[in-house]
Amino acid sequence: MSHPVDTDVSAVRTFIEQHRAVFLDDLAEWLRIPSVSAQPDHAPDVRRSADWLAAKLQETGFPVAEVWPTAGAPAVYAEWPSADPEAPTVLVYGHHDVQPAAVEDGWDSDPFEPVVRGNCLYARGAADDKGQVFFHTLGVRAHLAATGRTAPAVHLKLLIEGEEESSSPHFRALVEAHAERLAADAVIVSDTGMWSEDTPTVCTGMRGLAECEIRLSGPDQDIHSGSFGGAVPNPATVAARLVAALHDEHARVAVPGFYDGVVELTDRERGLFAELPFDEERWLRTARSHAAYGEAGHTTLERVWARPTAEVNGIGGGYQGPGSKTIVPATAFVKLSFRLVAGQDPDRVEKAVRAWAADQVPAGIRYEIVFSPATRPCLTPLDHPALQSVVRAMGRAFEGPVRFTREGGSGPAADLQEVLGAPVLFLGISVPSDGWHAPNEKVELDLLLRGAETTAYLWGDLAENWRRAP
Repeated sequence: MSHPVDTDVSAVRTFIEQHRAVFLDDLAEWLRIPSVSAQPDHAPDVRRSADWLAAKLQETGFPVAEVWPTAGAPAVYAEWPSADPEAPTVLVYGHHDVQPAAVEDGWDSDPFEPVVRGNCLYARGAADDKGQVFFHTLGVRAHLAATGRTAPAVHLKLLIEGEEESSSPHFRALVEAHAERLAADAVIVSDTGMWSEDTPTVCTGMRGLAECEIRLSGPDQDIHSGSFGGAVPNPATVAARLVAALHDEHARVAVPGFYDGVVELTDRERGLFAELPFDEERWLRTARSHAAYGEAGHTTLERVWARPTAEVNGIGGGYQGPGSKTIVPATAFVKLSFRLVAGQDPDRVEKAVRAWAADQVPAGIRYEIVFSPATRPCLTPLDHPALQSVVRAMGRAFEGPVRFTREGGSGPAADLQEVLGAPVLFLGISVPSDGWHAPNEKVELDLLLRGAETTAYLWGDLAENWRRAP
């Protein structure tokens, strides 16, 4: 039985304030490493970033900190067992690779030379994701200082990936290969954000993703539209008809079986979404769009967070140059992506799309469908005890109510959920203005420290209120 955990707010905040300068200096040192996984020239920098983090985690106090090689860029694994053998095990996920960046992209300063302007730290990776990984080092130290412990209240593990910005091509294999060491009762993903600076939120789910390209072939070469048009099938016309058949008049996906298994929103979840201060006109400006549109019967937030979608990402075929060229083109293509929600199986969706295409494509058109590796959706139940611990910890740090969101995008969190069989919880402090992947990426320093404070409370709350399942 663990002894009561002291999570005194003043003790945690005092420790964080006393160590703020050193923490930010260390983070700046890490941000100077241009760990761009998408660019082969930076492969040594990605390795250097992993080595730097492993050494810093050992300096923090983690008795185990290792660099794990993959077929691509390395990941970092760290572990710090609790003194209580019955404590729950928590795995923190993040990534240490970053997006490409150069001054000529529109940065006001060198993206790999961190600079503080006002109360913001500007650098590539400041928010996505080095800053949000690194606040865990300050948070666990504040947790120990405030409680008098020599080890965390939970068995704490970290897995910090090196290829997230390159679509995590080797991540699932890494998790499967190390599943025993990564075993956890819950996964904390710190690669996400909040609604806004003054509206702290916890994300409860991410959509999955399935992508494909449909390649269509008609005549063996481009042929004269006067001599042959109207008498042979045109692959560009078939591509257009495929796109037109993708949705019905209510903007629902018209692929038979597409919605099989979808976990519908509850009235409670709809109510929680409605509590957020959503300004649709402002959202449209951010989207550089002029009208909201989507599946009938759902709000904009419901559409982007909790409903599955089908999007046309590209369509082409035939002559694309200036003027005209009167042909029946030999080939055409359509690129499609499907965002998936809880309950949908990417394999079933792929089969449904293949069957739908077979029904749509006429005789005389040869075609193939190529699917990319899929990402599964993940969803944490609102009443999960570990989620409640995250909400309480964030509420203490931010001194106010915490609301709930989901993410419309996709990430590798679902692989952790599926392979490890553990619920995925999201703890991030980044805000939309931080500019992920954009010039002048930044992180709000006050929020960064609130993230550290949240984790300082979280480990004790989990240990006190959620015991490992027998």
